[in-house]
Amino acid sequence: MSVEELTARFETIGLEPVKIKEVLKNKKVSTSFEQILSELPSSTSFPIDSKKRQLLHQLAILSKGEALPKRELIINGVFSEDLKTSQQVDEAFKYIKSKGDASNKEDFDIASGVGIVVTEDQVKNSILNYIQNNKDDIETKRYQALSSILGEVRKLPELKWASPSSFKPIIDAELLKLLGPKDERDVIKKEKKKPVKDAGNAKGTKKEEKVRSMFTEGFLGDLHKVGGNPQAFPELMKDHLEATKGKVQTRFPPEPNGFLHIGHSKAILVNFGYAKHYDGVCYLRYDDTNPEAEEDIYFKSILKMVKWLGFEPFKITYSSDYFQELYDLAEDLIKRGKAYVCHDTAEEIKRSRGIKEDGTPGGERVPSKDRERPIEESLAEFRKMRDGFYKPGEATLRMKQDLTSPNPQMWDLIAYRVLNAPHPRTGSTWKIYPTYDFTHCLVDSFENITHSLCTTEFYLSRESYEWLCDALHVYRPAQREYGRLNIEGTVLSKRKIAKLVNEKYVRGWDDPRLFTLEAIKRRGVPPGAILNFINTLGVTTSTTNIQVSRFENSIRKFLEDSVPRLMLIIDPIEIILDNVADDFELEVEIPYKPGDDKFGSRKLKFGKKNYIDRSDFSENGEDKEFFRLTPNQPVGLLKIPHNISFKSLEKDSEGKITAVHVNYDNEITAKPKTYIQWVSANNSIKIKETRVYNSLFNSENPSSHPDGFLKDINSKSEEIFTTSIVEDNIREVIAKSPWNVTDKSNEEFNVKEDKEICGNEIARFQALRVGYFTLDKDSTDNDLILNRIVSLKA
Repeated sequence: MSVEELTARFETIGLEPVKIKEVLKNKKVSTSFEQILSELPSSTSFPIDSKKRQLLHQLAILSKGEALPKRELIINGVFSEDLKTSQQVDEAFKYIKSKGDASNKEDFDIASGVGIVVTEDQVKNSILNYIQNNKDDIETKRYQALSSILGEVRKLPELKWASPSSFKPIIDAELLKLLGPKDERDVIKKEKKKPVKDAGNAKGTKKEEKVRSMFTEGFLGDLHKVGGNPQAFPELMKDHLEATKGKVQTRFPPEPNGFLHIGHSKAILVNFGYAKHYDGVCYLRYDDTNPEAEEDIYFKSILKMVKWLGFEPFKITYSSDYFQELYDLAEDLIKRGKAYVCHDTAEEIKRSRGIKEDGTPGGERVPSKDRERPIEESLAEFRKMRDGFYKPGEATLRMKQDLTSPNPQMWDLIAYRVLNAPHPRTGSTWKIYPTYDFTHCLVDSFENITHSLCTTEFYLSRESYEWLCDALHVYRPAQREYGRLNIEGTVLSKRKIAKLVNEKYVRGWDDPRLFTLEAIKRRGVPPGAILNFINTLGVTTSTTNIQVSRFENSIRKFLEDSVPRLMLIIDPIEIILDNVADDFELEVEIPYKPGDDKFGSRKLKFGKKNYIDRSDFSENGEDKEFFRLTPNQPVGLLKIPHNISFKSLEKDSEGKITAVHVNYDNEITAKPKTYIQWVSANNSIKIKETRVYNSLFNSENPSSHPDGFLKDINSKSEEIFTTSIVEDNIREVIAKSPWNVTDKSNEEFNVKEDKEICGNEIARFQALRVGYFTLDKDSTDNDLILNRIVSLKA
């Protein structure tokens, strides 16, 4: 066959263009693959299921262009699903290769493990035994032992016929129990590569490097293409592709029962960013199925935070938009014999699912007494639930799944429960509400989501997610799970933050010491800094635990490149130039960011009276380690041509210095030991409050404190200064903010900030020697309040 004919043949079975190119590169493999396709059972329907395609491709690779007698035994085994794994195909091939025409079905089945089922419990027990027997070595090597564990487990004879895809999730879970989360011991430091010289450039300049993106590598880079997610009913894919037009469709589905926190910023970037990167769309879908906990303030805040991070939802939807469709499908599930109304109490349901009194699984699982009730009876009972006949807790609709499964998400989950609570959007229309486990996958299906991306705590839910879609014969989106982002040294629990707020330890849910997104915004952290930080971390299936200092370093770097500089005196004392006239004035021009013309410059007027920081003067003239102003040592002022030298002091009744009289050494040319900042008394603005924030807690794990996390609070987490002075050019900085001079080499993670969404916090600047600051949301034109975003150095 020609290349064009082979391409058309391979397209028919569902191979993607990239895979077709790969197959065609090897003539022997493509020849065998074509021969195999000509030997398919006459009842074969196209396209072929992806798993079967993979196994047939494997057989083509093993055949290497050679004719193989009795090959139909393997092909038929794949289509009858007697052969389900690559290991089985390997062994089947070895048997036929050795026996040739003498091959018979009975010996073939024995050699290839047909009919042998290795349960997930058996896999887990074998892996547990291996880890226990090699515990010392594993604890020494930690997570670097993962690849060797995988290799050795595959060699275990009792797991010969197990599905290898089940090994890693179990190993990952057991290593987490044994070793705890990954830390610096598990990071392999790579040597920095030397700059690559361009062979065509005699000067050997660096090649232009491609900007790293979290969407093209790691977890997100490995995701399937649109249409590549398998379906139990392949015909559903056609309608799905017509609806999406072959483009990525994702969703960000928060529960509107609290404020988003730093971990949600990763979820927002993963879902909105992935869709944007591939020219797709992302829904903002409120998962509003629990009216008892939902409030309007949360709906508004969530949308504001999404927009603050630079994303615009394709559509804003609500799970409640689909309440009628969900109810109809619930009745359909009952009619299919896959759901039943259960009158067990919550405690009885736990016991029947094998949940012990301490809340852990492992007890005997027994069916509910209502599990086999007739379909018509369950249907009638469900309608009574709908019509308000039952009180909360008296009846639930449960899915009829698989109580023998090792996965607790298959133990007859609750699909609907009775709630006597009005809904913010549907009022009192409904007396019953669907659960997350019932709603989530079906609404993903309704909205034709191509990639249902969530965090790894939902890994076990993937099986029930797919089970429900298949049970109702609807399009099945592909759920894939990535690791969460956690920040150490803080608390993210809604309950704990509420306690901090209610007991007045913090100003509110947006207190800049917290790590809710509202708080991070109020503190002045630019949204682009967050996106760049997450992009730097990348996306993997492991939870990312980051120290606050690392997060702040990333913010610092972003601000260094994107904000102007001003002189701010936190604790000012007046300096009076005794040897100049009262109307003395010297105008100087200072760039807003030295070395970067994009920021421009501003003018300052140096006069008879100015301010310096109290820490820049010492009465001890003998201190040789103090390089600023003392009775025995002059000092330079930034951009002022001559030094100032001490003459005398003024103090108040308590002995506190109120003014320092100096001489302006305009007749002396001498280089000072250092230069300090200053602000003119005639061109300054007094700040109502300058709030300097430090960590809210003393330790990296506040919740581990023996007396509770509240006892770990840092008493110096907020310092307020009420005498600060800033140069009056702050007015220009505020007017020009945001200063859109961000790094053009990484446009994907730049956010064009909107003043209406960002508010006062958009006005950021670097205060020389002090830190990075922003206006607090409570600032007014007359009363400025500043928040320190981060210090200049860690």
